[in-house]
Amino acid sequence: MTEGHPDKVCDNISDAILDELLAADPCSRAAVECCAAYNTLFLTGEVTSRAKVDYEAVARRVIREIGYTEGDFAFDKCRIITLIHGQSPDIALGVDASAEMKAGGAGYDAIGAGDQGMMFGYACRETEELMPLPVMLAHKLAYRLTEVRREGTLSYLRPDGKTQVTVEYDGRTPVRVDTIVLSTQHAEDVTQERIARDMKEYVIAPVAGAWTDEKTRILVNPTGKFVIGGPEGDSGLTGRKIVVDTYGGRCPHGGGAFSGKDATKVDRSAAYLARYICKNLVAAGIADEAELQLAYAIGVARPVSVFVETFGTGKLPDDVIADIVQKEFDLRPAAIIETLGLRSPCFKETAAYGHFGREGFSWERIDRAAALAAYLK
Repeated sequence: MTEGHPDKVCDNISDAILDELLAADPCSRAAVECCAAYNTLFLTGEVTSRAKVDYEAVARRVIREIGYTEGDFAFDKCRIITLIHGQSPDIALGVDASAEMKAGGAGYDAIGAGDQGMMFGYACRETEELMPLPVMLAHKLAYRLTEVRREGTLSYLRPDGKTQVTVEYDGRTPVRVDTIVLSTQHAEDVTQERIARDMKEYVIAPVAGAWTDEKTRILVNPTGKFVIGGPEGDSGLTGRKIVVDTYGGRCPHGGGAFSGKDATKVDRSAAYLARYICKNLVAAGIADEAELQLAYAIGVARPVSVFVETFGTGKLPDDVIADIVQKEFDLRPAAIIETLGLRSPCFKETAAYGHFGREGFSWERIDRAAALAAYLK
């Protein structure tokens, strides 16, 4: 998804508001949701913070940055309805002091999980980013679409767009790209023939050319027209693209979305930590493919389940690796926040083109690989 997809517009706004809150008050708690429908933006959710943020101004700034400022329908002029209130005191009871803290704990026991549920992390050796190839290519294609629009190479492009990549495997090894689907919003006065030609030359070839061959199917704007896009063409909602935000369906997803949520919400922070752990396990050579499942209870600091699956690629048994994970990584929310530096405003950059497999995020570091590799000696 490009940043102009209506769901991604909402993710961007939610995370931009979160970053503004954290910039002024690093201990802000937020779960900000957006709904964009035609000419209206609805902002809702829960915020508890000392920060004073003009939610509407942030939303309009993000919409302008994405590029919805042209034509008869300019979404930066949309009507905005705001209904944001404080965090439920019933939830705050468990976040303010975990069950362990109430029983006499200290330190990282301070914060209880802000929600219950399962979170997953994953890494594999298919790409240099240690991510599945299909989703990495899809994200890079979407990002390239935005690049050629913003730099003016293809000035007829508009902000909305989608990509999808089907990869052929030999066992668990990718061998070629079978199909690329690319849909991009465009100006009225451009032909589909030109769009298809330009997409192949300026977007697909630079990103996926090494994986395509004469048999690869390339489907550009399969409906035949994509002039009406963004919230004018379809409604948008925060957190609706949870699979494309993570691993493209390669591993399960617990159901919790990311954008707009501060790090006490483990459906975001624990998913980031799980990626960090899996990437370090693979980088250390402990496995060629690793999936980590964590489960939490609301108000309880320590996870209620830790499960590792290496799909037969582990150099150690999966249950031994799970024990190593619990020994080497503190899985409590307060520790996750400190380990990954999640009190800082870093979230808007995650709102499009994937939360994983991109440089610059703390959960993409492989700084624990050497310590983990010692378990193989």
